[in-house]
Amino acid sequence: MSESQEPPGAAPTPIRKVAGASLVGTTIEFYDFFIYGTAAALVFPKVFFPTVTPFIGTLLSFGSFGAGFIARPLGGIIFGHFGDRIGRKKMLIFSLLLMGLSTAAVGALPGYATLGVLAPILLVTLRLLQGIALGGEWGGAVLLAVEHAPAHRRGFYGSWAQAGTSLGVVLSTGSFMLVSLLPSDQFLTIGWRLPFLASLLMVAIGLWVRLKVAESPAFEIVRERRTTARTPILEVLRRHPKQVLLVAGAFMSQSTVGYICIVYLVSYGTTTVGASRTAVLMIVMATSVLGGMVNVACGALSDRYGRKRVYLTGVAIMGISIFPALALYSTGTIALMALGQVVVQGLGLCISSGATAAMFSEMFGTRLRYTGASLGYQLAGVFGAAASPAVAASLLESTGTVYAIAGYVAGIALVSFIAVTMIPESRGRDIIEAEPAPAKALAA
Repeated sequence: MSESQEPPGAAPTPIRKVAGASLVGTTIEFYDFFIYGTAAALVFPKVFFPTVTPFIGTLLSFGSFGAGFIARPLGGIIFGHFGDRIGRKKMLIFSLLLMGLSTAAVGALPGYATLGVLAPILLVTLRLLQGIALGGEWGGAVLLAVEHAPAHRRGFYGSWAQAGTSLGVVLSTGSFMLVSLLPSDQFLTIGWRLPFLASLLMVAIGLWVRLKVAESPAFEIVRERRTTARTPILEVLRRHPKQVLLVAGAFMSQSTVGYICIVYLVSYGTTTVGASRTAVLMIVMATSVLGGMVNVACGALSDRYGRKRVYLTGVAIMGISIFPALALYSTGTIALMALGQVVVQGLGLCISSGATAAMFSEMFGTRLRYTGASLGYQLAGVFGAAASPAVAASLLESTGTVYAIAGYVAGIALVSFIAVTMIPESRGRDIIEAEPAPAKALAA
C-alpha cells in the first residue's frame, strides 16, 4: 500500500515528511508552552509576584499558567473553524507565528520591580495568546499526519505529532537546566529570559519545515466536493456533543498527570523535597526522552491491537501508580524520584498518548474533524491541566500529605477510564469518506 493518500492532481508529500513536519511543529509549540510552566515553578513568583508570601506567589504563578488552558478551547474553536473551512496547513502556520511571538514577548517583559502591577497583567495576557495558539496547533498537526497516513499506519504516524509534546518538554527543560547553572541573581534577571527569546529562532525553523508540506488529502477531497461546513462549531455541538465530551473526559487524565509531573513536581521537588534544581529538571528531561519513544511505539501498537486497548492500559497505569510514584518522589533520593516519575509520566501517560491522535481524529468526519477533536482535547485542559498544579499545591498545604494529590489524580483517571470505555473502537475506519454517527448513536 502507498504511504500517501494525496488526491488526484496533488503533489504527493511522503508520509514520513508530513509526520516529521508535525513532529517539529508540535515540539516547538509545546516547547514554548512548557517553558512558561517551568518558569512559573522556578521564577515567576519572585519576578512577577514578589509582594506576597512564597506560597501565595506560587499559587498566583500557577494561576497565570492555568490561564493558557482557559484560552485553549477558544483557540480550538477559532482555528478549527478556519481549519475545517480553508485548510489545516494555513492554520498551522498562523498558530506557530502567534505562539512564537507571544513567547518571545514574555522573555522581554519587565518584572514587577519595573512595571508594578502592570507586569503580571501583561504576563497573563501573553499567556492567553499562547493558549489560543496551542488551542489551534494540536488539532491541525495531528490531522495533517493522520489524514496523510495509510489506514493501517494512522496510529503510528499520528503518534509522531503526539511525541512532539515529549520533545517539547525535553527542549524546554534542557534549556532551563542550562540557564539554571548561572548564579542565582543572573538566573533571575537575564538567564530565565533566554529560553523564551530563543523561540524566535525555533519558529523560523518550524515555518521552513511546514511550508514544504502539502495540504491534507482528506480536506482536499471535501473542498473539491464543496461540502465544507459553513459553521463547524455549531454543527459539532448539534451533531456530535457526546463525542466532544468523551474526548474531553478521555484526555483529562493525560493533561492532569502531565502538568503535575512537568510543572508541579518541579516546584515540589526543589522547595519541599529539597532536591537541586538541576537534578529535578534532569529527571523531567530524561523521563520525557523515554516518553517520546514509548509514545511512538504505542501508536504502532494501537494499529495492531486497537486504540481503546492501548489507551485504557495507560490510564490504568496512571491511576494506580500515582500513589507509589509520589511516595518515591518524596524520599528525596534522586534515583527513586526518577523511578516514580518514569512510571507515571514516561509509561502510563505516554502509553495512552500513543493512541490519542488516531483515536480522537477517527471520532469525527473530515468536515468537522479539526473543530471537534480540538474542542474536546482543549476542554480537557480546562478541567484537568489548568488547575492541576494549583490544586496539588493546595492539597499538600491543607493536608500535609502527597497521598491527597494521588487521590485527586486517581479520581480523574477513573473519569478517563469510563469515558474511553464509551468510545467505539475506530481502527480501520474510512476517515476520508465516512462521517461517524451522531452522538445519540454512540451508545448503541
